[in-house]
Amino acid sequence: MTVLDDRIDMADANTKRLDEWFERLERMPVPEGFRVEIVEGNVHMTPQRDTHWAIIFRIARAVDDKFGKDVKIFSAVRIDFPGHENGFCPDIAKLRDGAEPDGTGHWRYQDAEFVAEVISQGTAANDYGPKKLAYAAAEVPLYLIADPYQGRCHVFSQPKDGDYTAEFRLAFGQDLDLTDTVLGLTLPTADFPRD
Repeated sequence: MTVLDDRIDMADANTKRLDEWFERLERMPVPEGFRVEIVEGNVHMTPQRDTHWAIIFRIARAVDDKFGKDVKIFSAVRIDFPGHENGFCPDIAKLRDGAEPDGTGHWRYQDAEFVAEVISQGTAANDYGPKKLAYAAAEVPLYLIADPYQGRCHVFSQPKDGDYTAEFRLAFGQDLDLTDTVLGLTLPTADFPRD
């Protein structure tokens, strides 16, 4: 058994534990406008800033324009990913055509084709570290990080053995060519705000 197999098995084993965590969190007085997720067993609560939302909206609209209104694209919806207690709520997740929730009502990480995260100062290390590795272990074909602090996008593709083998960066203001990816589109970044 490989490390990748171990991570995938842990995702299934942790679902019940994550259900318990999220049930407790739903009973807590989480302020409106905050997103809660669990990364490697640690609870992270981050506020939704206007810059953050503007970038999410622009990416989601581009994906929606490309695939139409029936596309399964979510923002801040829980998906359990491989690793120890990884109940992520990606800023954007596009699922493959025909994806359906599992028997417990959860969306399956195996159906994720594209994930995008917009950096928040307090949780940037998660997006560049454990979340990137979990998305690669889940074999998500395309992972995009939009970083308004650096003013650039980081694109990761070609997952293999629990990591991405291809990466490139592009400054905000340029068109991000994703035509050779599962998205098959060019993403304008000229209107991405910076922090």
